[in-house]
Amino acid sequence: MKALKFILTLVPFVWTILMIPFVNTVKPIVLGLPFLAFWLVAGIFVAFVCLSIIYKIDTNNSNR
Repeated sequence: MKALKFILTLVPFVWTILMIPFVNTVKPIVLGLPFLAFWLVAGIFVAFVCLSIIYKIDTNNSNR
């Protein structure tokens, strides 16, 4: 379970920081945004999903 939490914590970091050199292009245009802007906006949703999963599987969560 710790490994899953660790991986889910790393995914937004890798998505946002480490992938920038590989997706740093203006073309193609996706949903009216340059590809890099679309990638960063999509990263917000990916981070939300990852953090939501961590919240659900956290056994120390006292709000249940």
